[in-house]
Amino acid sequence: MSEESAEGVRLQKALANAGVASRRVVEDMIVAGRIRVNGTVVTELGSRIHPDRDLVDVDGTAVQLDQSRRYVMLNKPTGVVSSMRDERGRADLRQFTREWPERLYNVGRLDAETSGLLVLTNDGELAHVLAHPSFGVTKVYVAKVDGRVTPQTIGRLTRGVELDDGPIAADRARLLDVSGGTSLVELTLHSGRNRIVRRMMAAVGHPVVELVRRQFGPLHLGTLPAGRARELTKVERGALLTLARRDSDAPEASARREADDSTPPGADQENQ
Repeated sequence: MSEESAEGVRLQKALANAGVASRRVVEDMIVAGRIRVNGTVVTELGSRIHPDRDLVDVDGTAVQLDQSRRYVMLNKPTGVVSSMRDERGRADLRQFTREWPERLYNVGRLDAETSGLLVLTNDGELAHVLAHPSFGVTKVYVAKVDGRVTPQTIGRLTRGVELDDGPIAADRARLLDVSGGTSLVELTLHSGRNRIVRRMMAAVGHPVVELVRRQFGPLHLGTLPAGRARELTKVERGALLTLARRDSDAPEASARREADDSTPPGADQENQ
């Protein structure tokens, strides 16, 4: 075993390999105290790390050191189930992952009738954190619903509605458009309850006609066409990893996760 593999690699080399900056610039960052390893600021230029297990951030943003990890955004079309292999033979997610050699998995789910943003990854730890209901990752949906939604109805959604499994309130709600007999409503939620958007809108008298998820945590669907997938940018990866590490380290999240250990990760999350 080489000295490098036994003792790790120099921090500046690892960050340069990760595309953060040149080694010389990274050295300046280290001296300036802008880099943390496993939560501790490192200022020694001789510091070594193990990229496969050490967590590094620059100016508070996580850095992806393990280049074997893949992070993909998919705009899931309707008619596709959120599974890599459907036992009933329905269209599944495999068709969108063929260009990547890694075995990817979806983070959470969207039901077959819902389109929009899904994250696919081979990073099991990140998938567990972001899909588990206890972490409450924020999602933004745009729903086309029956009827003319009023400002009073928007107020009900943010104040809370009563469902058969308890009350629920949107973090934010906006009326985007009213046209003919339908309305467009934007809902921001952190709940992981099953089909929560559809149930909330039905509870206020406006059943969902079409539903799309536009945002998942720090990720925005943007102009990605339905049925297309792309790798996350370096900035997007940093934002997603920062969110996952922050939530996994939060004491209240850990307590909720332990209390909810009987629920498999993603078992009812985001199945809208």
